[in-house]
Amino acid sequence: MSNPSQFSLEDQYQLRQTIETVARKRVAPRAAEIDARAEYPQDMFDLLKDMGLFALPFPAEYGGTGSTVAACIAVEELGRFCYNTGYLLVAQWVPFGAILYGGRDDQKARYLPGLARGDLRAAVSVTEPGGGSDVANITTRAEKRPGGYALTGTKIWCTNSSVADFILVAAKTGAGRGHNNIGLFIVEKGTPGFLIARHEDKLGARGLPSCELRFDEAFIPDENVLGGEPAKGFKLVMEAFNRSRPIIGARGVGLARGALELATRFVKERQAFGQAVAEFQGIQWMLADMQMQTEAAKLLVYKAAQMVDDGVSGKALAPWAAMSKCFATDVAMKVATDAVQLFGSAGISRDNPIERYFRDAKVTQIIEGTNQIQRNIIGRYVIDALA
Repeated sequence: MSNPSQFSLEDQYQLRQTIETVARKRVAPRAAEIDARAEYPQDMFDLLKDMGLFALPFPAEYGGTGSTVAACIAVEELGRFCYNTGYLLVAQWVPFGAILYGGRDDQKARYLPGLARGDLRAAVSVTEPGGGSDVANITTRAEKRPGGYALTGTKIWCTNSSVADFILVAAKTGAGRGHNNIGLFIVEKGTPGFLIARHEDKLGARGLPSCELRFDEAFIPDENVLGGEPAKGFKLVMEAFNRSRPIIGARGVGLARGALELATRFVKERQAFGQAVAEFQGIQWMLADMQMQTEAAKLLVYKAAQMVDDGVSGKALAPWAAMSKCFATDVAMKVATDAVQLFGSAGISRDNPIERYFRDAKVTQIIEGTNQIQRNIIGRYVIDALA
């Protein structure tokens, strides 16, 4: 199947050049302050909104390119300079994707234009105190009431929640463990019985708030059940995650590139034993490994992104999405760790930006499905498809 977006190589090049220029001039100067103050970067949100980037991976009817490759380019280039600014896009895209691919027509009409323009903000909430990756065993309940459902339970680590106009919340509609009784419910800001509680003080990704959510008989009308049937919820959230994982991988590529660039400049300028540190063979080998790993991650990420653009989905997409996310974020952590090492004692100082890349890279190995869970997906694929 050909790429339905018709987003050409020339389009990709122009997009990359545009975002790199803006990121270098306007995003990079704000990156350290956003991280240090752990405050939501409204100015960066407004910048992305003015550039029309929130609709980027979605169909032309919403002002987008229809290209996940384009989305990866944007996140990669922003992530080279400021992880949190790229995260603003991703936080919008996962709920957008869930509604686009699983919502009823009236739900799409109600929410998608505002998300695409940046007039609305959204979040997705799955993780609970008892476990983050075991989606089938969530305990938040959605009990049927006349005209809707009453949600009761607690969620944690819901990123973007305190600024969101609505949150897609996963809740169980039946007894027992299993995927078939998990629904996704559109919980709008101000819903009685819904409370945004404690804000997490995070290691990295500090610019976007991650909060605890509490539900006490919060009434959600039938019209806010995503897709109209609660039983579709698990498949909807899994498909949304699959489609977004190459973009998560692109964040890893951006972090790795940024860390490598910082480290390379540092060792070229730093002198030791009468010569530039970059002249030592051992240092050059470290840089070579960092470059190879980053380029390999980039190729895997864009292969998976192109698969999304070519219409691949479900079980055919899942292992490639998992590989792109897992490998690229592991590379981000490895490259950032080596970059800190190349900085020496300067690398552990808050006065240097490299430690921020290290902290943000660690976050990418955990969020949007831990890399252990990604390996489970990949391992099952190997056993089922390659035996």
